Formats: sequence, structure tokens, C-alpha cells
Amino acid sequence: MNNNIIQHVNVLLPHQILPSATVWVADGKIERIDTQEALQFDERYERIDGNGMWLIPGMIDVHIHGANGYDMMDGTEASIQEVSRTCAATGCTSFLATSVSSTMDDLLNMIRSVKSVIGREQGARIAGIHLEGPYLNPKRKGMQNEKYLRHPDLDEMKLIFQEAGSLIKMVTIAPELPGGLELISYLKDQGVVIAVAHSDATYEEAKEAFGAGASHVTHCFNGMRPIHHRDPGLIVAAFEEQHVSLQAIVDQVHLHPAILRLMHRIKGPEGMVLITDALQAMGVGDGEYLFGGHHVTVSEGIARLADGTLASSTVTMNEALRLTVENGISFTDAVQMASTSPARILGLANKGKIELGCDADFVLLDEKYEVKWTMIRGQLV
Repeated sequence: MNNNIIQHVNVLLPHQILPSATVWVADGKIERIDTQEALQFDERYERIDGNGMWLIPGMIDVHIHGANGYDMMDGTEASIQEVSRTCAATGCTSFLATSVSSTMDDLLNMIRSVKSVIGREQGARIAGIHLEGPYLNPKRKGMQNEKYLRHPDLDEMKLIFQEAGSLIKMVTIAPELPGGLELISYLKDQGVVIAVAHSDATYEEAKEAFGAGASHVTHCFNGMRPIHHRDPGLIVAAFEEQHVSLQAIVDQVHLHPAILRLMHRIKGPEGMVLITDALQAMGVGDGEYLFGGHHVTVSEGIARLADGTLASSTVTMNEALRLTVENGISFTDAVQMASTSPARILGLANKGKIELGCDADFVLLDEKYEVKWTMIRGQLV
């Protein structure tokens, strides 16, 4: 494994920026962080000049469906690998392979393809699987295909776990459906992050779900009962629960900048996670796609069904980071939302921060938030 000395970088440490610093990497881990330029070099280390750019911890996308023309639900290794490569190229060093509601056979095939790629990813590492559905409410289905939506089924979920085991890291459900609370109890016992979305849960139903073990809201404000002053719904319930974190799609479409700032003001960076929720159009652009059993049209970067419903996004993690800052959130907080908070939520203790002993997962960004290179466990990818 390569040993590196990364010089002339502005390092984003937890809660502070270290200008003109040097980071030493050995055996895939962060060995030293110096405030001075290294004047003497050990031949065991390769010198990398950061040219005064930003060195941030690798970003972690807990919600991505596809990229660069490939949909991970097609059940092929090639699609998983292409998402891995595209994630790395856009500053993401770990991700959750995310499903959409589908047949059981299609879901199991997707899980098998993920299992076959883990350990030999060509880019970003797979941190696990995020099941978005199929236990979602048709009333708030968004782009989820209604013909695959169903009530929570413990026997079915147990079958999924027989195939995936500990790879299941996050499950998004509508807790108000019959069997929802029983499913939350089962998932909590499995150590899974239980997320809520595509849900018509009332405030009271959401409170019960959060009390039972749900701790996350998938693409907050999208695919759920909206806030009303006499019917606050699950969003206000989530705002009130300190242990509940929120996903944000920051693409100038899914959330108004004022809503993003409101979420940040209430939850802080430790309670928010930037996601892409990207479909296969990410990295390709406008055109016609088949996603989740629907025909999706992407125009000016916005993905919609024929009836105008938003259908995921095309934003990348580095673009989401830039837009978050442009919408009024500090750079340090935005990076925490893209890197540190998702790492903590997923229990990735050695990722999401630049600290001694942590994995050398880095992204070098220029002033326009363009990715110059990505490093994963000390290896440039």
C-alpha cells in the first residue's frame, strides 16, 4: 500500500480549517498532520502537491440508485462498478447501494450483484445497502412504482436478510402502514438505520415510530405529508426528536434554499446528511430513461415522470456541497453534512473525518468545488 505526503493543502479538520498543511499517510491510515511543510522526505513516501487546494474527508452518499447510464437495480456487477467509479470521480469515497421498490426477484438479484462487487470496487467502497421500499404508502409514492408497494411483511424481510445479512444498513419505510411498528422492532434488533419517507404518517404516528426506533428521514420534505399548522406531520415530529437525522437533496429543485437553512438551523450539521438520490442520468445528462419501472425524462438536469412528479436527481456530491455553501451554509458545516454525519450515522468510526488513525479517504477540491483527485485508503482512484 502506498505511503504519501500530501503537501500545500488547506485541511478541513473537525470544526476548523488548517491552512497550508501537510498530511502523512501510511498503510492507508492518517499518520501525521503537520502545520509546516515537510522539508525532508523519506523515500518510502510519495510526495503529492495539493497546490493550495482543499483537502476534505471523503464524502459518503447514503442514497444513490445509479450513475453514468447504469441503474443498480438491473442486477449486474457492471452497474455496481460504474456507480463506484462515478462516485469516486465526484468526491464520494463510500456509498450505500440503494434499491427502489420492485419485485422480490429483482431486489434479491440487486443484493447478489452488490455482494459480488464488495471487496473489489473500482472506485468508492460499498458501505452497505439501503432498501428504499417496498413498504411505502401509495398516497406518497413519488416516483416509486405503485404496483410494487405493499404492507410490511416480516417473513419477506427475513428472507431479504438471509440473502444480504449485515449488508443491510438502512431501510426506508412508511411506519403508519399495518405492520410498520413490528417491522421497526425487527430492524432495530438487526442494528439497521430505520428511515421514514414515502409516508403519510401523522405527527402522532411519526412520534410513535421515532419512539420505537426510527431515527432518520429519507429526502426530507419530499414524499411525505407536508407541514400544516393544524396537522404538523412527520417533519415536525422529526424536528422535535434530537436523535432523528434528515437527508437533504440539495439540487435547487427538491428543496428551496430557505427550507435547507431551516433544516440546518433546527438540526445543525450533525443532524443532516447530504445525498444525491441520483438515478442513472447522473453524469450523462438530459434524455429518456427507464427507472423503477417508469419512463423518466431528464430536461435541464431535472428528472420527472410523465405527470411531472420528480424522479430522483442528477446532482453529484461535489455539486451538492457547492450548492449547500451557495445557499448559505458554512463550508465546514456542509462538509460535516457530506462526510462526518453520514459516517457517524452508519457507524463508520474511521471515516468521515481527517484525524490521526482514521482511514486516508480524501478528496482534493479546487475553489470551484471540482474534484482534482480522490484517495481511498491511501490509494488514488
